[in-house]
Amino acid sequence: MAGKVWLVGAGPGDPELLTLKGSRVLRDADVVVYDRLIGDGVLCHAKPDAELIDVGKRGGCHPVPQEEIEKILVAKTREGKKVVRLKGGDPFLFGRGGEEMAALMERDITCEVVPGVTSATAVPACAGIPVTLRGCSSSLHVVTAHRREDAPAAEINYEALVRLEGTLVFLMGASKLKEICDCLIAAGMNGETPAAVIENGATPRQRQVFGNLTNLPGRAEANNIQAPVVIVVGRVVVALTQEGTPPPLPLAGKRVLVPRVTRKNGDKSGRLAAVLRSRGAEVVEIPVSRAEAITAPLPSLAGYEWLVFTSAAGVEVFFTRLGAECRDVREIGEAKIAAVGPATQEALQIRGLRVELVPAAYNGAALGEALSAVARGCLLLLRAENGAPDLPEALRAKGLDFREVPLYRTVPVPCRVDAGDFDAVAFTCASSVRNFTYFRPNVNIKAACIGEKTAQAAREAGYTAYTAENAALEALADAVERLSHAKE
Repeated sequence: MAGKVWLVGAGPGDPELLTLKGSRVLRDADVVVYDRLIGDGVLCHAKPDAELIDVGKRGGCHPVPQEEIEKILVAKTREGKKVVRLKGGDPFLFGRGGEEMAALMERDITCEVVPGVTSATAVPACAGIPVTLRGCSSSLHVVTAHRREDAPAAEINYEALVRLEGTLVFLMGASKLKEICDCLIAAGMNGETPAAVIENGATPRQRQVFGNLTNLPGRAEANNIQAPVVIVVGRVVVALTQEGTPPPLPLAGKRVLVPRVTRKNGDKSGRLAAVLRSRGAEVVEIPVSRAEAITAPLPSLAGYEWLVFTSAAGVEVFFTRLGAECRDVREIGEAKIAAVGPATQEALQIRGLRVELVPAAYNGAALGEALSAVARGCLLLLRAENGAPDLPEALRAKGLDFREVPLYRTVPVPCRVDAGDFDAVAFTCASSVRNFTYFRPNVNIKAACIGEKTAQAAREAGYTAYTAENAALEALADAVERLSHAKE
């Protein structure tokens, strides 16, 4: 059985700049062969059982030669596997994607290119630099500063670059910054020409230094600018003022890990991640469990006052089972619908069901409290087999009549990242703590927890736990801020 290779551009660093097609292809891949600058946030789009192969190059060190990379692609494809060759930026811009495609075509292996957002334009944009601007620069010229080992220092034609009079962008030039500036001046460019160097562009760790060809190398050294960098030369660097830069966001430069459930279709709400990113954090979402459907027939849905859903995964399984049994939601009659939170509410609404009740705090205890104020008849709880006991306990305490129907069970999946590399891990439920700990015991981490039961599970796992003031996602983000800035 013949496999296939996709050459996928991962973008400049921000996992949200991965294209929709890149994300889809990555979720379907059996094997992912990736480069050094591919972050955890992008790799977490891969399915949990995909084989990940690191072939990255670091500072001139090539532990996996290019020829060996091509052999890996060929071998995995001939095993009948779907292979993604994941490359930073765009695969055809200084990424050797053309060489890899040629090697695959020579062997009659099907190959498809998925273009990516290139750092040549995205990184300057993130620093407020438009690479073209009417009346200032009408052309863009992208140059690699990384020469072949056997190439002479004069391989770059600086005289030609100076004559172009457009914006110059140099990639892979961290160690060549002074040489680039000196050579441009020697070729006739004015030493006062504006220039900038941007480190870790399009990530929360981005830093930039502005100057001109004469003083930029010294300023970069004084600020300890390190690879990876993008160098921009031209009037566009100061076309938009750099004065009055807004203060950094509260989580700027912080890395936060968000464990989540992987559902069958690979979808996720991402609401907590969005809140954290809005505060400047670099967020990596990782699957720590998956929803495994229970295939027992559903009971009759008639005669209940309320149908209660506690997760979007449960909604998905519920409708799948209804369809498999040739049934539909007309069975619920006049029953009202309750959902534990916005993600569950959205999953119901897109399937045509109006949700009458969502608690102010998104947890089982709050849902039980809210239901006790309005429910008089029998409730049907459609939830996980191994779900938290908060909801049924709250209903029993109020003397409400209810029936539980398990739709699925959560099963732990291996965690692929080192939690020690993060400033905080944000947990939204106790089960996510247990699933995370199942494969990562005794890890010294700081855990931001949405409630006391979640915090208790974190402390039992040996983590330093910070509890949010309430069960809202904004409060959990506040807890992340407190612990990520706490002194060791």
